[in-house]
Parts: sequence; structure tokens; C-alpha cells
Amino acid sequence: MILGASFDSPEDNRTFQEKFNFPYDLLSDPEKVAGEAYGVIQTEKPFPARFSFLIGPDGYIVKVYDTVVPAEHPDQVLADLG
Repeated sequence: MILGASFDSPEDNRTFQEKFNFPYDLLSDPEKVAGEAYGVIQTEKPFPARFSFLIGPDGYIVKVYDTVVPAEHPDQVLADLG
């Protein structure tokens, strides 16, 4: 399962998802609770860092991708899964 998350409202995420035809759901974290827990809050910028987390079936983080290039990232994850 693939999920995205942002600090935007559910309505803003829905609009963004529809505009860019995202194939996965975007979760809203306007209170930044998950952002804080995952360490993606940037104090010098108003938006979260673009991180990706590969989470195993046991719920534990298997790998953290702290530099994500959207065009290349699916191949990275598939290689790590394979």
C-alpha cells in the first residue's frame, strides 16, 4: 500500500490529488503530529521535507529515503523490495 501525507487539509489534498491524478491517497496532518513523529518537519521552511519510508509487514520502518527524486523513486523502492 502506498500513502502520501502532507500538512494540508483533506480538501486541499483531494484537490491536489485530482489535479495531478495521483494513484494513491494523501493523508492530512495539519497538526503535524505524524510529521513530528517521523522527523520530517523543517523549522526553516513551511512545508515538510520530502521523505519516504518503507514500512515492513510488522509495522517497523525498514528503510528511510531522505532524498527523493520522484521520477527515480519507484525504481529505488522496487529494487529494495526485490
